[in-house]
Amino acid sequence: MNKKLVNFIVKKYLRFDKKNPFISISAILAFIGVSIGVMVLILSMAIMNGTAKEFERKLFTMNYPLTIYPKFENSVNEELVEKLQKEYPKLKFSPFVSSQAIIQNGDVMSGGMIFGVDPQKEASINPIYKEAISDLLINKYDVITGSGIADKLYLNSGSKTTLYFTELNPTGFSMMPKMKRFTYIASFTSGLNAYDKAYMYTSIEALQTLLKKEPFTYDGIHIHSDDAFADIEKLKISLEGTNTGIVGWWQQNGNFFAAMKMEKTALFIVLMLIILVASLNIISSLLMTVMSRRKEIALLLSMGASTKEIKSIFLRVGTIIGFSGIITGIILGFIGYWFLDNFDIVTLPADVYGSAKLPLDLAMSDFISIIVGAIIIVLISSYYPASKATNIDVIDVLRNE
Repeated sequence: MNKKLVNFIVKKYLRFDKKNPFISISAILAFIGVSIGVMVLILSMAIMNGTAKEFERKLFTMNYPLTIYPKFENSVNEELVEKLQKEYPKLKFSPFVSSQAIIQNGDVMSGGMIFGVDPQKEASINPIYKEAISDLLINKYDVITGSGIADKLYLNSGSKTTLYFTELNPTGFSMMPKMKRFTYIASFTSGLNAYDKAYMYTSIEALQTLLKKEPFTYDGIHIHSDDAFADIEKLKISLEGTNTGIVGWWQQNGNFFAAMKMEKTALFIVLMLIILVASLNIISSLLMTVMSRRKEIALLLSMGASTKEIKSIFLRVGTIIGFSGIITGIILGFIGYWFLDNFDIVTLPADVYGSAKLPLDLAMSDFISIIVGAIIIVLISSYYPASKATNIDVIDVLRNE
């Protein structure tokens, strides 16, 4: 059988069958189902990736790519900072002192974490902090709070506020918390409520004085790195024998990102089932075609057509339906991506998600996984009916039909 005849038969089977409309309707439903499945998968994976990267960006700002911490008291000091700065000139280091604290203005109080930092060094690695201080001259007992704290306490620039620290002072027969008046000068907005309602910054000297820490000793060092996964291994070697340790952002927030990854995987599997269900229509459509065309198949086989050629006819019919659905789904997916990315069709509550705009970012690996998964399902769905078409008893069919 020549190729022209094969192509003619394939085109014939793809046309709407008026005698058996259910066959064509089943094929159309398969096409629509595969298209919708691929489109939804592309958009869902883009949203999941975009959301993960948006939270990662927010967490980078306030949690920092790498953090050095002391294993023993006073093991993180200025000497260590200078040594690391010389050894790693491309990295940016910001030493800090931290403490839990309660901030009060009038009758209103709020608790959180306060960090004592060097303004210039912190601004070089923390764009949120840099934006908050702008060109302000920061004195020893000035404080910068998250916007959530500032709103709750009704703070204005220049307001005097009292901070209470967790360390206690013995006074006679009682223990009193340490307290100190600070001047509120500005607030920051990170985009994540958890930080805006809990984080505060002051000078490193202020906390060293109040917490009675030795000068030039710190609670840790925040590090900005463009390649944290590679740099953490180098820094581990440099920190050997210094009684300090180092953690990356992925270790500090491991549970959060592991949960997001699991959610993304589960969503991928569930949505891939849409394509699988749609492909069942390909199987039913081809099987009905085989049953309704038994006489034609028997005639073709009796005229010298090979089983391989018969199989290829139905395999091509199934793959044309499936692949056209995949291509249409890709086109619809990218059109939907463009609309969601350029128009505020979907808006999110910024106080919950950190951004009012729907974040989108389709990774190439996810796109390839979607296409490969859909192709495999379509090929498997087309192969079974195609193989059944060759199991026809030619003599029996021609005698009875």
